Amino acid sequence: AIAYKRLLNEFNLTQEEFIQGYRKAQLIDLREPKEFEAGHILGARNIPMTQLSQRHKEIRPDLPVYLYCQNTGRSARAALMLKKKGYVQLYQLQGGFKTWTGKVKAKS
Repeated sequence: AIAYKRLLNEFNLTQEEFIQGYRKAQLIDLREPKEFEAGHILGARNIPMTQLSQRHKEIRPDLPVYLYCQNTGRSARAALMLKKKGYVQLYQLQGGFKTWTGKVKAKS
């Protein structure tokens, strides 16, 4: 549990920090497709947490990975899973999508 907490602190980005870096990174929305379609951060790719173990190869390990979900539960689990698979540049949005006030795209 301590390692988990340390990982979270290390990789937690405020919205401002997240905005500064996510355009040069792979932005992954870990929510389910319905949640994603209702509204997501502009430029995000939807890889639901439920499919991540099968689909993680779609994420390049040589580029930074910015993760978010509705709160932070799924992004924290995803970061741990990806770290075990050798990914190092992992970051999550502090507070999750529910606290996001930046640009949002919704399916019309």
